[in-house]
Amino acid sequence: MKNSATYKATDKINGFDCRPGIYTLNGASAMLHAVNFTIHSANATGCSVVLFKRGETEPYAEIPIPDSYRIGDTWSIMIYDLDIYEIEYCYRFTGEYDPRKGHLFDPKVNILDPYARAVTGQSVWGKKSGASDCYHARVCTDKFDWGTYHKINIDFSDLVIYELHVRGFTHSLTSKVKHPGTFDGVIEKIPYLKKLGVNAIELMPVFEFDELYEERHHNGDLLMNYWGYNTTCFFAPNTSYASSSEYNHEGDELKNLIRICNENGILVFLDVVFNHTSEGNEDGTVFSFKGLDNSVYYMLTPDGKYVNFSGCGNTMNCNHPIVQQFIMECLRYWVIEYRVDGFRFDLASILGRSEDGTPMENPPLLKTIAYDPILSGVKLIAEAWDAGGLYQVGSFPSWNRWAEWNGRYRDDLRCFLKGDNGTAWAAVQRITGSADLYPPEMRGQNASVNFLTCHDGFTMYDLYSYNHKHNEANGWNNTDGDNSNTSWNCGFEGETSDKAVNDLRIRMIKNAFLTLLCSRGAVMFFAGDEFCNTQFGNNNAYCQDNEVSWLDWTRLKKYREIHDFVSDMIAFRKKHKILRHKTSPSSLGFPDISVHNTYAWNSQFKNDDHVIGVMFAGRDEKSGDDAVFIGINAYWETCSIELPKLPDGYVWHVDFYTNVPYKSGEDHDKMISKNGSFLTLAPRSAVAVSLKKL
Repeated sequence: MKNSATYKATDKINGFDCRPGIYTLNGASAMLHAVNFTIHSANATGCSVVLFKRGETEPYAEIPIPDSYRIGDTWSIMIYDLDIYEIEYCYRFTGEYDPRKGHLFDPKVNILDPYARAVTGQSVWGKKSGASDCYHARVCTDKFDWGTYHKINIDFSDLVIYELHVRGFTHSLTSKVKHPGTFDGVIEKIPYLKKLGVNAIELMPVFEFDELYEERHHNGDLLMNYWGYNTTCFFAPNTSYASSSEYNHEGDELKNLIRICNENGILVFLDVVFNHTSEGNEDGTVFSFKGLDNSVYYMLTPDGKYVNFSGCGNTMNCNHPIVQQFIMECLRYWVIEYRVDGFRFDLASILGRSEDGTPMENPPLLKTIAYDPILSGVKLIAEAWDAGGLYQVGSFPSWNRWAEWNGRYRDDLRCFLKGDNGTAWAAVQRITGSADLYPPEMRGQNASVNFLTCHDGFTMYDLYSYNHKHNEANGWNNTDGDNSNTSWNCGFEGETSDKAVNDLRIRMIKNAFLTLLCSRGAVMFFAGDEFCNTQFGNNNAYCQDNEVSWLDWTRLKKYREIHDFVSDMIAFRKKHKILRHKTSPSSLGFPDISVHNTYAWNSQFKNDDHVIGVMFAGRDEKSGDDAVFIGINAYWETCSIELPKLPDGYVWHVDFYTNVPYKSGEDHDKMISKNGSFLTLAPRSAVAVSLKKL
């Protein structure tokens, strides 16, 4: 960096050679002999770059950026002879301090660069580095070699998404990885994921966050911001997820994870949180957007208070042009520099609210994301609701680009599978692609992400082990978390040695997975569900950095039957294209989708009906005619279901039946009556049968 004879600086500021910087290059960028710093604020009157020696808490220099270096609302300066490996930096701003007007400028407060590529102070999980009361940024260089990387693409309806928490996935010693709780730890589990059959992983937040944000103790246990839905910096990966300190080229491990996943046919999606930040409300800290331009970046009431559509204290002002620009630059950065394959947007309905908080018919931010040429190849998935009461499942603005977490799928199928009255037709709608929510002629087959479980709520095992949430360990007297779980404990609350109860739970889990994996639309489930991981009834484990949230890999051996059932069901889904999307018409005379009750071709359901049949049919140009019939008996008594009659030369073959131990060796075809017209289903069981040519 140091070779002053090769350049001519224009100004000497506080002992540093400086000149105006590159105004379109946001953040801090290493140049040949200098570092370029660029930042903008509409309401600040002045800006300084504050420099720290590596690891120190007190600055060694402050360089005011001259007014002559300001163009419009942008300050840009090149500072020469800085050793990027030995410095850290932040900003200070001058301007009006009047919270009632939304202005919080204070020249004594250090402000983290929102464009920082790496943040100091939290490289070791759960430990603060040094005594600094502010975050420092590092100047990064990109030395990652992508090699012969070739981006893969998987059709949306073919996706089987596995949602996981980077730390919780491998932190337990039972994971037996060399680098537990890190990006490298996830890499070590790629062979497992590939064998399981999933083709996409969705990482819970990996942007830099402070796990010690609002840390507290309850009954002697440390509770923290474990999930990470409180972003500190949007351009930096979480340093504590790296297995080794990378310092000036943070992100190499995450890039390596994405590269190796793609090499193994697995896409990587990021769960991104643009709806709020970790600065909180009026009682929160000032370290980033508040001190940069509070009234621009946050939704405020007329008296300067924070609007809280996020449930986390503040709400990003997403449709302000400056905030739109920031979000777009951030998304493009992760696609260009990290080759990310898709994004899941937390509380995405907030991204469609205007600056006054009202929902917009055609939100400019969502439309810009949909049509952006850099983002055109990535998957966009919205959590189509927010904490302010806006629920947009089926109506989220899409431009045929946005997909949605189908919350209606989760709710309707949970109700039907546990035997609620009046839910049969809703279950059929969800299994067949939710055309009532996403009309194919308008949304195609790329809108619905079907799921029964995710990080937020019960695990699949807990869904059938608990009637009520058990969040006492969170320290809020069990008042936090959703009260409407539509779960069923199968007759006993929590763990039991009762064989009948446990057998029923296993059957219910298999019913759920069979239904999910035989439904039209993309599929998602939560990590560990395939081997009955439990959170002991906690349905809001956001603060539990312990055995509640860490996957217990010993359960893989204990519940191997469920794992193998899920893996083989995924393979079954991949084998039969008709389960995933419409194909060429079948020469058998069957429609693409048909609905049946206990009698074939009868699609009328009464309030107390608990048996449904769904048949998918079509023709694969390679394998010929195909048909799959799904029968579900959610009733508590044995029921028969009539199968559609097949042309001569074909019979029905039972591939999966949930009432018996999986791979028991039993001939399930005996379930079908001798004339091939009826199946007898045990109480609370499901079956998948496919076409077989004689």
